[in-house]
Amino acid sequence: MIKPNLAAIIKDKLKRTRHGGDDLYVVGPVKLPVELDGETKIFHWYSWLRKEAGEELTAERLVDDLNHTSYADLQQSSVLVYGDFEHNPDALIRMHSICHTGDIFGSARCDCGFQLKQSMRIIAEHGSGALFYLANHEGRGIGLFSKALAYLLQEEGLDTVDANTELGFADDARDYGEAIAVLKVLRQAPVSIITNNPRKVDALRKAGMNVAGRVPLWGNASVYNEKYLQTKVNRSGHFGQEPQSIVK
Repeated sequence: MIKPNLAAIIKDKLKRTRHGGDDLYVVGPVKLPVELDGETKIFHWYSWLRKEAGEELTAERLVDDLNHTSYADLQQSSVLVYGDFEHNPDALIRMHSICHTGDIFGSARCDCGFQLKQSMRIIAEHGSGALFYLANHEGRGIGLFSKALAYLLQEEGLDTVDANTELGFADDARDYGEAIAVLKVLRQAPVSIITNNPRKVDALRKAGMNVAGRVPLWGNASVYNEKYLQTKVNRSGHFGQEPQSIVK
């Protein structure tokens, strides 16, 4: 069996950009068939990692380093792209914070699992878009272990804002700069964002992105997440429930 030239395969799939003082390396696209509502939709997957700025990580160096560098310890996030995201004049994006409990286990304490799948449906139905899956945003940026502690406080009656601040964290510690730097690698044209969170819209605009519109994303309310959803609007400043359409 002929051993494939991995560096040659990766070479044209590896892009470098920067955010702050770090280098970001984006690899992809990788063809990713996804089952949505009984149909197979073809997305294209990109992943990226962050390294301290230094000598460029070429495809050859990346392959040489695989067995003695723990890339798993570096920050790794993903983008799922659908359709001609780079060139379509009207494309959607979703900046989705990882939620281990909601996305993976299907927890009803939040609406994250619903928002993940619904965003993918909206993007596929629209015909062009990208879902950014942000790995360091668990618990609004406090991490999985701290999120577990915050959940214990919520079981004592605190809401999501007070639970985070009681632990010494900001209400929302997420930063979208890294994801926006990767977005600029994939697309320069205007985007419409799927979100209820005005901070995401502001982050895009402050970074120089042209935000053409916003798609609300409400649904999956239950007795388990009623307080959580109300806190988003009443204390975190999220836009209220509106029709599912682009608001210019």
